[in-house]
Amino acid sequence: MSNSTSSSSEGIGFFGLLTIALIVLKLTHYINVSWWWVLLPMYGGVLVTVLLLIIAGIFLYANHKKENNKRHDRMEKFRKNHYS
Repeated sequence: MSNSTSSSSEGIGFFGLLTIALIVLKLTHYINVSWWWVLLPMYGGVLVTVLLLIIAGIFLYANHKKENNKRHDRMEKFRKNHYS
């Protein structure tokens, strides 16, 4: 018989807390904004992740193009030196 227990405490997080605060402010009429703006922080974590993936993709693409250009330049130099 095993006595192993595991617990995980992740908490509500920044975007969850911000969403709750905005909902409370909206329902108590302290702010007069659209519900779209009030609920937008719920998608904050997803938006940050997507933006980071896009930025990483741009850097990977730029690095790939740079490596291909270096490879092409080496091949041209090789051809010029050996086949001229």
